[in-house]
Amino acid sequence: MHVQPGAKHTEVVGEHADALKVRLAAAAVDGRANAALIDLIAQRLDVPRSAVTIRSGEKSRRKLLLVNGAPADAVLRLRGE
Repeated sequence: MHVQPGAKHTEVVGEHADALKVRLAAAAVDGRANAALIDLIAQRLDVPRSAVTIRSGEKSRRKLLLVNGAPADAVLRLRGE
């Protein structure tokens, strides 16, 4: 996941290199952007927030997420397809 905090809107906008690009309206202050990312992923995949964790990149734009119980069509749902 490639994250751009401080954007005008929270949205998945496509791909960046080999990762999904996400713009977050939340600023990268006090973990707000990470919380917004977790909210977005949980909502798109219809899983509880507790099922989504940031495995690496907590303080980076490049993040690796783990989603417990992710549906088989998770990538399509994240892309909005």
